[in-house]
Amino acid sequence: MAVYKKTYRPYEGALTPSWSRMFVITRYAFEDLRRSKFLNTFYCLSFAYPVICALLIYVNHNTSALKVLGVQSASGIISINLTFFFNLLGWQSMLALFLAAFIGPGQVSPDLANNALSLYLARPFSRVEYVFGKMSVLMVLMSLMTWVPGLLLFGLQAYLEGGGWAQDNARIAWGFFFGSWVWIVLLSLLALALSAWVKWKPAAGALVFGVFFVAAAFGGTINLVQRTNWGHLFNIGYLVGSVWVQLMEGATRTTNGAVFFRVPMGEELPIGWCWFGLFLLAAACLYMLARKIRGAEVVR
Repeated sequence: MAVYKKTYRPYEGALTPSWSRMFVITRYAFEDLRRSKFLNTFYCLSFAYPVICALLIYVNHNTSALKVLGVQSASGIISINLTFFFNLLGWQSMLALFLAAFIGPGQVSPDLANNALSLYLARPFSRVEYVFGKMSVLMVLMSLMTWVPGLLLFGLQAYLEGGGWAQDNARIAWGFFFGSWVWIVLLSLLALALSAWVKWKPAAGALVFGVFFVAAAFGGTINLVQRTNWGHLFNIGYLVGSVWVQLMEGATRTTNGAVFFRVPMGEELPIGWCWFGLFLLAAACLYMLARKIRGAEVVR
């Protein structure tokens, strides 16, 4: 089309920094999620367990409260130790799985179903930035559910206990932090990958549960039939739990891992294979995203 009147002028205002442009996607995604009453209710209730843990820590160090309960020492109620933080991490991580299954499928599938991806990628950010902008929604919400309350409770216990408790148990803190991020990144990639390939949101959400629970059942069947432990490689909960045990306990193991992410004594796999299994799952999710997140789709 010929242009006869050269009245067009380029935009001369301030530009958004290139590193933060992807977070425009994140901001609008949060606006959509904020309208869901069910999500808001579920998310608020997900902090009930950390609040209970905080009360237990406080009561354990409150002499008057112990006298009211008729307990002579803090150890009579509950021990604030590695098992305490394992249970917190496991419980909150399972709630994060429900959260990812609920909001993950709605991040990518609507853009693909409505052929809107080309409009996103016509803007000044790449496919990687698009994926990271969508992942940021999940990562922020799950961080507030997992490692943020975990580290706050660790700090509360260290403050009330004193006597170098924080230094003696520093491995719990950084193991809790890095272990949470292993689960957050893996779960975010899995939810987005399934959302990209299954455009019907209920089916994509069900698949998130299917990959976690059905794969665990399949691995258990292999162990039972073949009388081996290598079937645990299909169990995401076992792999993540093994990584948590390594991060928070090291070579000297005293527990069965976290609730919902159990690693039974005598059924351990080499930790290198556990990391390799998680790496393969993450690589498969990235491959699935790379195949679907494109500016144009060729249909044969």
